[in-house]
Amino acid sequence: MKPLLIVFSGLPATGKTTLARELVKVLKAAYFRLDTIEHGIKELCSYNVQGEGYRLSYRMAADNLALGNDVIIDCCNPWKLTRDEWDKMAKDNNANIINIEIKCGNTIEYKERVENRINDIEGFVLPTWEEIENGMYEEWDRERIIIDTTDKTKEECLKELKSKIHQYKDIFKKED
Repeated sequence: MKPLLIVFSGLPATGKTTLARELVKVLKAAYFRLDTIEHGIKELCSYNVQGEGYRLSYRMAADNLALGNDVIIDCCNPWKLTRDEWDKMAKDNNANIINIEIKCGNTIEYKERVENRINDIEGFVLPTWEEIENGMYEEWDRERIIIDTTDKTKEECLKELKSKIHQYKDIFKKED
């Protein structure tokens, strides 16, 4: 069976990192978090990061897929451009891809999460509610799994996610 690339997408504080980390434990996949990569480049190289974090993560993911490892990416993935690049990278590495968009559909709950979340990357500056509201996040133009984390526990979201991924994996088995 082909290796699997799972790309978690969505705005900050929706639950991407929490669910991605839980899924890594289940699938024993390689894990790359864009916030960690971009902050590392900025901190270690004193460099104003634009798209370099994505380009570096494409290379690291490609190395793992070439070895047959499943890979989980944790990123905002807000543009059609980056979504297209993940698709191309999977295709170029003979991997199947599952796009997952994590949302929090309740504005009050979402704003509270943004304002009260704990930063787990030393020195990283979390975006404010205003920055998230004013940021750019393009509409999707392709199939994806959508998980709305509103009023759900981590366990409930993970159960829903695993069920939806299982359906994809059954489709991939037929294609391989």
